[in-house]
Amino acid sequence: MMDTIDPAIMKKVAFRLLPMLMILYFLSYVDRVNVGFAALTMNVDLGLSATAYGLGAGVFFIGYFLFEVPSQFMLDRFGARIWITRIVVTWGAIAAAMAFVQGPTSFYILRFLLGVAEAGFFPGIIYFLGMWFPRGQRARIVAFVYIAAPVSFLLGSPISTMMMEHGDGLLGLVGWRFMFLIEGLVTVLAGIIGFFVLVDRPTKATWLPRDEAEKLEAVIAAEDASVNATHDGHSIRAAFKPRVFVLGFIYFGIAYGVYAVGFFLPQIVSSFQATYGMSFSLTQIGLITAIPYAVATAVMLPWSRHSDKTQSRFVHVAITCFIGGLSLAVSLILGSPVLSMIGICITAVGVFCSIPVFWQIPPTFLTGTAAAAGIGVINSIGNLAGFFAPYISGYFKDATGSLQPGMLVASAFTLLSGVLVLVVRARIKQTAKSQPVTTAGTVAFH
Repeated sequence: MMDTIDPAIMKKVAFRLLPMLMILYFLSYVDRVNVGFAALTMNVDLGLSATAYGLGAGVFFIGYFLFEVPSQFMLDRFGARIWITRIVVTWGAIAAAMAFVQGPTSFYILRFLLGVAEAGFFPGIIYFLGMWFPRGQRARIVAFVYIAAPVSFLLGSPISTMMMEHGDGLLGLVGWRFMFLIEGLVTVLAGIIGFFVLVDRPTKATWLPRDEAEKLEAVIAAEDASVNATHDGHSIRAAFKPRVFVLGFIYFGIAYGVYAVGFFLPQIVSSFQATYGMSFSLTQIGLITAIPYAVATAVMLPWSRHSDKTQSRFVHVAITCFIGGLSLAVSLILGSPVLSMIGICITAVGVFCSIPVFWQIPPTFLTGTAAAAGIGVINSIGNLAGFFAPYISGYFKDATGSLQPGMLVASAFTLLSGVLVLVVRARIKQTAKSQPVTTAGTVAFH
């Protein structure tokens, strides 16, 4: 049915919606991980050890985990536009309040509240895109949005460190406090603008011809009906099947690699100074930190397009998990800052390229309310990695004086995700032998 939709209409939809979603997602990652750059000076100011910093960085994801699924039910009830706006504005306000933390306790509380506020944002985007784009296009569409994640490191790294370095003393704040305040307020403004740009579904868009909007909704509804007929994917019970929890753990392993690198890469680069006799300013650390994300950004979209072309979702995820996990295991033992950065670049490619393709797996057996809840379950489990990765990595750094043991743990989780992806694929193929498979369902088998 896809050939009945004018490609020009889909381009119009993409140009209308994706830039706003990319900006919001960019800011979500900036406000989530800018604490990694703040740590370069904040830890001393607040008297935080590496373990205490890791706990504070990670407690964000406890709040995220606890409120993720409830947030998805609210999204289904109030609509994506209203609920995404609520999420963005509240997290931006809390991110700005990070400028006024006074010690470990207030640091932990605000990080927890930031996670509560942001809960449901990324699953909300996945759900929202499912209302606008047919399944055959979604991997590359999600990749367009998710590309904002590595771009947030690519641009956010030098921007955040420059704010810290050159904003020191402005508004009577030290550099890291100034950075938190400005980046949080920008997020609030973007959330308000997003309310007027986003539209819940095609038939509510005044800028889309009525006949094309109805046709687009009909195509998506037909695909969802096909999934429902094969997998009972609309029933809320489908959101809590064992397969959903296994996918949550797979996402946990992928996300563990993302956050282990994201929260500690600035400190890894900074450690090159003592290890190799180098000297960097804060801005230079930010620029060097951006390199792996530039490489990941360049590779992510072609990889997602290839996944759409071949429909081999599981294989694509497994390959990038293995690449990311193996490179992370060796990146810090190569004896050279250049070789270490090459290893981290390959790691970034692996973990970041896994995620847009991974998110095309749940919709192969979940639709409607079940999709909102199921994606919330998977994302909440997966994002617990954001708590464990910085906390465990910080603990090992305090215990051993090195970040390498923590990175080895991250490597193990990422590799395990690659193995589990192939196990799930094999189980689904085995189950499919005893029942007919629709076109919509076949993507799960590759």
